Amino acid sequence: MHRDDAVRKLSELEGRNLHELAQEYGVTIILANGKVNKGWAGHVCERHLGLPLNSGQSPNFGSWELKSIPLKRLRNGLLGFKETMAITMIDPYNVQRTSFEDSHLLTKLRKAVIVARVVGTNYGEPTFLHTVTSIDLDGEMYEAVHADYELVRGCLNDPERGFSALTGSMGHYIQPRTKGKGHGSTSRAFYARPRFLAQFIDLNEPKRR
Repeated sequence: MHRDDAVRKLSELEGRNLHELAQEYGVTIILANGKVNKGWAGHVCERHLGLPLNSGQSPNFGSWELKSIPLKRLRNGLLGFKETMAITMIDPYNVQRTSFEDSHLLTKLRKAVIVARVVGTNYGEPTFLHTVTSIDLDGEMYEAVHADYELVRGCLNDPERGFSALTGSMGHYIQPRTKGKGHGSTSRAFYARPRFLAQFIDLNEPKRR
């Protein structure tokens, strides 16, 4: 599916309650162990576009990537990003040996579609699709993300630091941090900070009708 076609089709869902769509498409929100399936909203969007669920490192539509992020209502009534956006896992062997131009990080971000949804205070409350935004990583943003990648790559290639030295404090727009809950987790992934997302998503843009 062409990215422009996907944006148009997803935009049809703006203002819709994704909980209702999850039921319609047979997407599980609460897993058998009682925990929330954190990727459920993205899965709803994939099913709406006719895509089988995918967790690989290649873009899930071949030439572009689909991402979903939650927004929260702030005390002043405006919307803000609830959390960072997971992009792709960090395989230290691969990142050490791969230039930014050939990286999974760039492959995921070069052309992407981000679905922003407004969430409540818990997963039981309705979730409404807010906006659908396409991004193209180029110009100054390309160079800034490139610099963040090289910061991680430099750490991995430094024999005195290495993988265990990667921390969420690194990177201006893209940070490397622990993937998963708990201090025992040893995996790392690239995450987009809210300041990166804010370069593309106008949180207070009126919804199209």
